Amino acid sequence: MNLLTSPSLEDFIRLLKAWRFWMFGALLGAALGAALYYIVPPPYRAQATVNVDFNLEQAWPQETDRQQFYYLERESRKLEEIAWSDDVMSQLSSEFAVTVEDLRGNKLQLSQPAEAGWHFYADDNDAEFSASLVSAWAEAFVAKTQAEIDAGNINEFVKLEATQSKNLLKERSVPLSSYLFAGSIGFLTLAVFVVLFISPKSK
Repeated sequence: MNLLTSPSLEDFIRLLKAWRFWMFGALLGAALGAALYYIVPPPYRAQATVNVDFNLEQAWPQETDRQQFYYLERESRKLEEIAWSDDVMSQLSSEFAVTVEDLRGNKLQLSQPAEAGWHFYADDNDAEFSASLVSAWAEAFVAKTQAEIDAGNINEFVKLEATQSKNLLKERSVPLSSYLFAGSIGFLTLAVFVVLFISPKSK
């Protein structure tokens, strides 16, 4: 069989007969994935949560659903801009000696903002550092947003509370199971390719 032809029934039979070979490939791939995980582990990830309540009933008591939707979209966009604002990033940069570019590009992530819990994430090779960084980010976001509310730049009915910013759980940003699965699938595919296209056919 070559790469330009479709596999025949004989090819599939040959593949099934070589099940020990491709199962070995899958196990080998999983083992190599685990080795990579422990040799070059992914960074730790810590998560903090800020509860955002837009209080629609008070902010727009007589308005239509469409107007409320635009209100939510507008205010969410304002809050998201605050989370990534120069003021907040510069504060974190000064406190943790990390460049603003690195914070925005590598260290920090924000879940899809909407009403209710906003999840803030920080990645770092040091678990405690990631927890401290994301805790500071969440608290700086709440403080900056409250200042904007007091100044009249954010609707006064928006309420925020850092519900999870202390004693945070720190886990690897990519679990071991993902390495095992990727390694297993990769080497299983390679083993199947070897059986179909490289190994000699029996006479």
